[in-house]
Amino acid sequence: MHSNSANVTFVRPETFFINGFSNIPHAKYFYVFLCFVYAVTILGNSFIICIIYLARRLQTAKYIAVFNLALSDLCGSSALIPKLIDMFLFEHQDISYEACLMNMFFVFHFMNVHSLTLLALAYDRLVAICFPLRYHAVITKTSMSLIIGGMWIFSMTLFAVLVGLVNRLSFCGSTVVNSYFCDHGPVISLSCNSNSINYLMAYILFGLLICLPVILISLSYFCIAAALLKIAHGADRIKAMKTCTSHLLLVAIFYLPFLSVNVKSISTSIDLNARIINNSLTQIIPPMLNPIIYTLKTEEVMQSIKELYKRNKVNTIIERNVKQRI
Repeated sequence: MHSNSANVTFVRPETFFINGFSNIPHAKYFYVFLCFVYAVTILGNSFIICIIYLARRLQTAKYIAVFNLALSDLCGSSALIPKLIDMFLFEHQDISYEACLMNMFFVFHFMNVHSLTLLALAYDRLVAICFPLRYHAVITKTSMSLIIGGMWIFSMTLFAVLVGLVNRLSFCGSTVVNSYFCDHGPVISLSCNSNSINYLMAYILFGLLICLPVILISLSYFCIAAALLKIAHGADRIKAMKTCTSHLLLVAIFYLPFLSVNVKSISTSIDLNARIINNSLTQIIPPMLNPIIYTLKTEEVMQSIKELYKRNKVNTIIERNVKQRI
């Protein structure tokens, strides 16, 4: 009798319905804009990955982290945007229970890898500026690869637990998810049984994977600022500061909108459509801007692009001359 009642009370839906915007005229234009953002993101991050792979001067520990940032942005955008466009431009808003959990896992995992990679890059800058003589001994290709590998395993484990905990919930009422993807909060809020463990886990992960990296990055820049003040020559100080500008821009673009939306939603209730626009732009704009910032703001990358272009030009001329002789 007990097992029957357990079966009756535990309900897992076949599908969820992703609601998206409610009553916004011309919402399709926003999804068309997402298509443009996705195309720029794919081209930009693929370009950075190719440059780092081909340019010898970029095959350093720091650029292993930059390569990982571009890779996580490429994967994260691919986990989110194509599905989003399919749902709302082509009106396939029903998503199976299993696909929903997979979508939730991958979107959060890649976003988190992005966050942790920014922390790894802050560590790189901290050692480079505060302990310049020890930099090449501390930040090696091996150590950076181990840090990046550890991040991926750590992130996958935590989000497997977060998403796995959804399986203990019963959904006996509405299956309409008030978000633009299988967002954790809106999904667990639909459950009929206690979801306090799910919320607790979500708050722990938010603190551990978003708030803690922000605090550690801020501390690293306080140490960097203190070290820069000790540098006597202004020119050396500016040169050292220049190596941090691209990273600081990436940190500001990623964390500031994300934290402001989340902090505001805790203190006051945000309109559903405003939350969807804020959260979606917070997730899709940084991956598009990162390669642009790294290309334009980093001298090493610009030099590598020029060298590869010259090398390619020389090879083309040699090939042409060889063909003419033949």
